[in-house]
Amino acid sequence: MNDFYLNYPTDILIKNQTHHILSNSNSLEFHSSLDCYNESPLFNLDFLSKELNISKLYIKDESKRFGLNAFKVLGASYAVCKILKKNPEISIFCAATDGNHGKAVAWSAKKYNKESVIYVPKETTKLRIKAIEFYGADVHQLDLNYEETCAYASKKSIEMNWQLIQDTSWENYEEVPALIMSGYLTHFLEIEKTLCDDDSSGFDIVFLQSGVGSWAASYIWYCLNRFGMNRPKIVLVEPSESCGVFQSFTEDKRISPLGSLDTIMAGLNCGIPSKNAWEIIKNGCDAVITISDEDVKSSMRILYSPKENDPKIISGESGAAGLAGLIKTINSKSLQDLRAHINLSESSKILVFNTEGDTDKNSFQGIVKS
Repeated sequence: MNDFYLNYPTDILIKNQTHHILSNSNSLEFHSSLDCYNESPLFNLDFLSKELNISKLYIKDESKRFGLNAFKVLGASYAVCKILKKNPEISIFCAATDGNHGKAVAWSAKKYNKESVIYVPKETTKLRIKAIEFYGADVHQLDLNYEETCAYASKKSIEMNWQLIQDTSWENYEEVPALIMSGYLTHFLEIEKTLCDDDSSGFDIVFLQSGVGSWAASYIWYCLNRFGMNRPKIVLVEPSESCGVFQSFTEDKRISPLGSLDTIMAGLNCGIPSKNAWEIIKNGCDAVITISDEDVKSSMRILYSPKENDPKIISGESGAAGLAGLIKTINSKSLQDLRAHINLSESSKILVFNTEGDTDKNSFQGIVKS
């Protein structure tokens, strides 16, 4: 199987429900009103950029967001708030998750004195489960994979009259995932305050990790809406054993990952791409690259043990995937066509995101200290 796909997007935004919800987002205003709000840092990795022979390398570090150590809380908190404004009588929120989204839903529900029921797939570690339970959630581990767990949570929510708050969408379940995507806009708007001018994003290429694609799609939507044809090139990064977006491109339709689903990148080990996300991704993504667990382990170590004046960054297995995709793109001789497609050169200014910290501390320590 090839490890990259070149896309030729239309750069057209489809005017549907998701577009309407994203267009009316006030996520930054909402999040900045919270007592726990602090803008997450945007670091310039000067030494690493020189090692990679590029002009600039920026990393948006979400490893400490709201004390939950991942970006997911931006989406869940915004969606829970909007849902409760429409229906304050909701008492229980339900979600399926590998960890970060469930923790975010539990935290958000607790903030409004609501309960949460979280279902996690069979691969979820005990530490991730305990982290969700810490915020008061009733957690159930199922002998199912992520996609099957999502289906179970949806069925259970209907049976019990719970509010499902899932960050992936399917037919007739699109409004809530769009609200979650709207919440993610906050950290893109934070970057805009620092780097962007009227016509330019401030960088040429962005590498985004992708699970079901909702977060990546929210960034693509933001770029198309804000910069139009002046947007940066966008490359999505997926685990080689769980690459639903990559395989959906090759089949020209949404399909579930065909790999073993055996990867340490738990947050990216997902099922079929989100319906909302796929419509945006295929119209605004320039390429997809797949990476191995060894690729991401190497990037975690690079961020944990920086050279010269680069900052030390705590990056979990899914958090370092964007950087891993960039490094593979630069160093792999077989990716010459990809480099040419995205105009990667010595003058490139590149953005990556650290989407999570050490959400599984045992796993993290075992990797960075090895």
